[in-house]
Amino acid sequence: MRALPTTLILTLIVLTAVLMGSHLANLGALHSQFINPFTTNWQSSLSVELTLTWWPRVFSTLLCGAALAVAGVLMQQVLRNPIASPSTLGIASGASFSLMLATLYAPWLISFSHSLVALIGGIVSMGLVFALSWQRALSPTIVVIAGLVINLYFSAFSTVLLMLNQEKLSGLMIWGAGSLAQTGWGNVQYLWPRILTAVLIAFVFLKPLSLLELTESGAKSLGVSLTKLRFICLGLAVLLTSWVVASVGIIGFIGLAAPAITRLMGVRRLVPKLVISMILGALLLTLTDLLIQLLPGMLGMVIQTGAATAALGAPLMLWLLPKLAIRHQTQTVLTRHHHHISRLNRSSILWTGSALVIGFCLFATLSVQTDGWQWLVLNGDWSMLEWRIPRLVAALLAGIMLAVAGTIIQRLSGNPMASPEVIGISSGIAIGLIVTIYAGLASSTIGLYLGGLIGALLTMGLIILLNHKSGFQPEQVLLTGVAITALMNAVQTLILAGGDPRSYAFLAWLSGSTYYVTTNTLLPLAVATLVFVGLGFVVSKWLDILPLGQSTAQSLGMKVSRARLLLLLLAACLTVAATLVVGPLSFIGLMAPHLARLLGFSKAKEHLIASALVGGL
Repeated sequence: MRALPTTLILTLIVLTAVLMGSHLANLGALHSQFINPFTTNWQSSLSVELTLTWWPRVFSTLLCGAALAVAGVLMQQVLRNPIASPSTLGIASGASFSLMLATLYAPWLISFSHSLVALIGGIVSMGLVFALSWQRALSPTIVVIAGLVINLYFSAFSTVLLMLNQEKLSGLMIWGAGSLAQTGWGNVQYLWPRILTAVLIAFVFLKPLSLLELTESGAKSLGVSLTKLRFICLGLAVLLTSWVVASVGIIGFIGLAAPAITRLMGVRRLVPKLVISMILGALLLTLTDLLIQLLPGMLGMVIQTGAATAALGAPLMLWLLPKLAIRHQTQTVLTRHHHHISRLNRSSILWTGSALVIGFCLFATLSVQTDGWQWLVLNGDWSMLEWRIPRLVAALLAGIMLAVAGTIIQRLSGNPMASPEVIGISSGIAIGLIVTIYAGLASSTIGLYLGGLIGALLTMGLIILLNHKSGFQPEQVLLTGVAITALMNAVQTLILAGGDPRSYAFLAWLSGSTYYVTTNTLLPLAVATLVFVGLGFVVSKWLDILPLGQSTAQSLGMKVSRARLLLLLLAACLTVAATLVVGPLSFIGLMAPHLARLLGFSKAKEHLIASALVGGL
């Protein structure tokens, strides 16, 4: 176990050196003067290419990989969450949105400095998250939820802008996939002093940062100011991410994969974890970029490094997961918050249910026509209901299923970031749809549904295969889902960056819509809702017992592994049934359980009822 980190790092170093040598040999640059990255002999086109393009690209990948790994370690430590990453606080989506706005409405800002525009977007995103969570002393759970909300908002706005301005913003798809092509040493000179300063500051705070593994009261008793420590460390992580995103685009997976792989190798102490994560991050990104540069023809230009990194790092995570046991960690207590309401709050249920009914009737009878807003009660045009009712009913049923699935996953894992798409099912559906569309089998809605269903089933089979030996430990299942999702997202990003017109049909589904819903869709959707949601209430006792811990659950006679598997399958079925019809509306499955909990519902059955009502609304 202890030798594994050294072995893996040496293997990656050897592979990187071999690829560098191979690339230099292909360029005919193994002469000593060409190997020197700081040569001033520019008498040939080869020396110019190496000095101003190839070597700056190598140094940029090393710097960016190390910076993202440090940001990932800091965020996972501060938020005490194994699936936290630099993208958690919406830095990348904020930077992307600011670039889109500047491209459309203030192009002179892009010509002045696109890096500055992206950096401002990332910092604004960070400021919003801190503002939302400051009154709660930057509590990890509140920071995570605020970051996910900001991230979802910026991503949604960016998707709308992209769909409405496809031609003007097509170039940003390449930037969004992470492009490390260099035209000089400008990025290296911009990054290295900033990254070095931030890393040195991070090392200064490692000792108090390690105390965050204690309870809040325990850390405070040792004289640690939790708010200041969280602010400084999260600020460092955000700045590191913003600098990288502003320079080379979105490269999200390194910040998650490098710390996760380090932890999977058994490294627990914070100092070696940070050092090993930095080395792994730098090597993974550099290795991926060198592989891309060796691709023949136009592939090396079309495939972007940010997207391809997940294609290399995700399989490495999936290979390590079943081989190494994850130390059991105390789950984040989501089911026992300090709420004064422990019984079913009838008034909250009544108000939520009433809002659901009123909202349904209101939206069913309102419409936008050429002459403005129309209310069907006044104009008597009831024929509109033929189109409106199926879509509203589908949204209602899908919202209920996604909310119940999110509740199951969050209570099972004890993780506030867990949601239906985190376990990878939504990504499996997306890949199935991509294959169906590009294979020409999407001529009918049934063909799309079948393609998505097959993708979901294959993904669920992979999750079961990789986790059955561990007894479906929540953290391992989440990391498996995150790795699968990253791998699938890499494929999606590469396809969207290719500019194929068919990709925009997929993007429309990816943004979530009830456009394709018909009356024929409603009966199977209603049956699926009744069956799967009903099963959720049947097994609600499991959701009360499992968060108490594996030993407690076993002492009560529960077969923990089987219960976890059945709950995962149920959550997957709920996700598939809803996502196939309305798309991956991730906000519902993530936020409905949190909103229901804020209403005061802590017991599983009450939590499921409230989440279903909120999700449907």
